Formats: sequence, structure tokens, C-alpha cells
Amino acid sequence: MDLNSIYTELIMEHNTSGHNEKQLENPDHSERGHNPSCGDDLTLQFKFDGDIIKDAAFIGHGCAISKASTSMMIDLIKGKTKKEAYDLVELFIGMIKKEITDEREFEKLKDAFILQNISNMPARVKCAVLAWHALGESIKEDV
Repeated sequence: MDLNSIYTELIMEHNTSGHNEKQLENPDHSERGHNPSCGDDLTLQFKFDGDIIKDAAFIGHGCAISKASTSMMIDLIKGKTKKEAYDLVELFIGMIKKEITDEREFEKLKDAFILQNISNMPARVKCAVLAWHALGESIKEDV
């Protein structure tokens, strides 16, 4: 199995597993991300314990890339402080925009690192960054 097949399999696994696609009971905050150009429409929900992201999930609909990217992001931010999560948002978006090129930094993104090559597919970039922008908007005033 080549690396591209592994990446595709991981994206499909996150897209179909649904382990982060659910309604949280009594979320502390919700943030909608909508991409009118393709119709992706996801709402992030968060439960906080002080400054810690205790739980997160999403509801809505989107393409495989947007749902997989959202699921990977949620796996990554659970248990992190808002500042740590915001730093990951900046790293991910910097990676996609090719503004950050130090691949050692990308290890912090864990599974989301596999979306690096999305930057070579302009039509899919907005799908991959939708949830990350919504998360950034949710917590930027607290960091």
C-alpha cells in the first residue's frame, strides 16, 4: 500500500466513523462554519472545563474532506487549552497556505498533517479549513 492510499484510507475512516459527529448535550458554545461555494455546513459544539476543551463534536453536512478534517481537528483539540487549540489552528492554516514549511512543526497536527497536500487542490482548500476557521473564531477572544 503506497502513502497516498494510506492517506485516502485515513480520510475515509474519519469521514465515515462518525465518532465526532454527534450532538453534544448542553454545549457551552456552538460555532457554525458554512461554505456557500460548495454547501458544506457544519456546526461545532464545545464543552469547556475552565480553559480546557473538555469535549467537542460537530453536526451538519459536508464533503468527505470537510468532515474528515473536522473529525481530525476534534480528536486533536480535546483536552487542550484554548490557547493550545488556537495555536494548532494557526499551524494548520499556515500549513495549508504554505506559510509554514517546517515539517517538524506539522507533527503537532497528528492525523491532520495528511491534509497538507490539499493546498495543491484549490477547490478543496475551503473544505479542509472550514472547521479550523470556525474553531479559531470560537476561541480567539479567549487566547
